[in-house]
Amino acid sequence: MGKNTNPHIGSDFDDFLKEEGVYEEVNAGATKKLLALQLSQALAENRMTKTELAARMRTSRAAVNRLLDPENLALNLRTMSQAACALGKRMEIRLV
Repeated sequence: MGKNTNPHIGSDFDDFLKEEGVYEEVNAGATKKLLALQLSQALAENRMTKTELAARMRTSRAAVNRLLDPENLALNLRTMSQAACALGKRMEIRLV
């Protein structure tokens, strides 16, 4: 069989978001939600509380709560890196 030639298939969702002018905002929100989920999973895997993580990071529990809040888009790379290290992980950032 040949390639799907459906005439009703148009641009992808990324193109739609760019046309609407919200691509960067939506992408940033999705990335933060993913990071918050990964941090929460690492906390559970390590059987560590937020308070213990804060102590290892030498920061406040409020700062840890901000990192774990998927709606809080304010993300400091240094703080994120400290959290990863405290959880025995490393942070990897790539441009694609």
